[in-house]
Amino acid sequence: MERTVNGCPTLRGEITPPGDKSISHRALILNSIADGRAKVENLSAGDDVKATIACLKSLGVDIEESGGLVTIAGVGRGGFREPADVLYAANSGTTTRLLAGLLAGQPFMSVITGDESLRSRPMARLSQPLRMMGAEVWGRGNGSLAPLAIKGGSLKGIEYQMPVASAQVKSAILIAGLFAQGSTSVIEPALSRDHTERMMRAMGIKLVRKGLRVDMVPSDLRSPLDIRVPGDISAAAFWMVAGAIHPDAKIKILNTGANPTRSGIVEVLQQMGARVSVDWPRDVCGEPVADISVESSDLKGIRIGGDIIPRIIDELPLVALAGACARGATVITGAHELRAKESDRITTTVRELSRMGVDIEELPDGMAIRGGRRLAGARCSSHGDHRLAMTLGIAALVAQGETLVEGAEAVEVSYPGFWPDLQKLCES
Repeated sequence: MERTVNGCPTLRGEITPPGDKSISHRALILNSIADGRAKVENLSAGDDVKATIACLKSLGVDIEESGGLVTIAGVGRGGFREPADVLYAANSGTTTRLLAGLLAGQPFMSVITGDESLRSRPMARLSQPLRMMGAEVWGRGNGSLAPLAIKGGSLKGIEYQMPVASAQVKSAILIAGLFAQGSTSVIEPALSRDHTERMMRAMGIKLVRKGLRVDMVPSDLRSPLDIRVPGDISAAAFWMVAGAIHPDAKIKILNTGANPTRSGIVEVLQQMGARVSVDWPRDVCGEPVADISVESSDLKGIRIGGDIIPRIIDELPLVALAGACARGATVITGAHELRAKESDRITTTVRELSRMGVDIEELPDGMAIRGGRRLAGARCSSHGDHRLAMTLGIAALVAQGETLVEGAEAVEVSYPGFWPDLQKLCES
């Protein structure tokens, strides 16, 4: 599907982003392991979360969807059944990796795969620790690529030093640890998003963090967790950048997750001089939530790297766009993980923003952007990547002339209402 976007003179209004995709996956999976029924409101409606629902149903979990409410009937740690067919995770790396942790603890064989993009994403970092815990894991390239075949069973807890900061792999190990004998410990090289730890604690798991180390003592998920999923800050980030780079914008983003392991985009934009503020902070089931306001801003280029990268990894294409609209140079380094996303987001971001006249250079582990040029409308491609499709849509708002985004339907993965919300802000 192609989408034509033109610049608009003003951006005004309020946006409520869709339910957080990361929290939605975890609410489904952890409540499936619990005993009893849980009610989840504002679950992400994206294709990734739909894939998790479909896989859990194939494993014998009863999940009912009615309007904006999802009810999950947990089966307990021993209630999952062997699937009759291959589990299909579509484009969702989160589905694949978190479910692999669950499947590692099951006394049956299962196979999980996905679309062409997912089958090219690295899985060795997942296979290795699960094998150390006692699961048998096979896949292409000695378990480095999906499809993955997993034979679970008797697991033992491990202490695992992660070579790369990855919330998905960390979560898979902790979920497998729920089925293991002995304690499980994960040591991260840098802090990654901690939604799994927060939700496990809320459900009664004994889990302690000391710096970059997480220790989990074997314990049961005492009860299911009713939750209203906060708005996705990764979705809200598109409107933050839109407001900051547009010459006449004033946007308020409501009920947005403000988890400090995910809020790197706010910090980076503030360092660039953006007029963005976090208002009315509050807590929902252990997750920080806030409203975020942003206005037109005079941005300056900065250098971005180090420990903040895991907290802003999904938003880096947007940061590159902000850099294109800033004074001076913006340099992003230490972001190797961008090459292992739905597309190689370093190569594809550089290629597509270049089409719009951005002075941008590809680095081995990031990008260098020299700001100050006026963006020009162009024919661009999402490369099947939802975040790149939305980044191009935001870029089009400040470009001269018409922009055509090929593969615009990719937004369905995480933010089905993105294009209507963009139109709403332009028409307010």
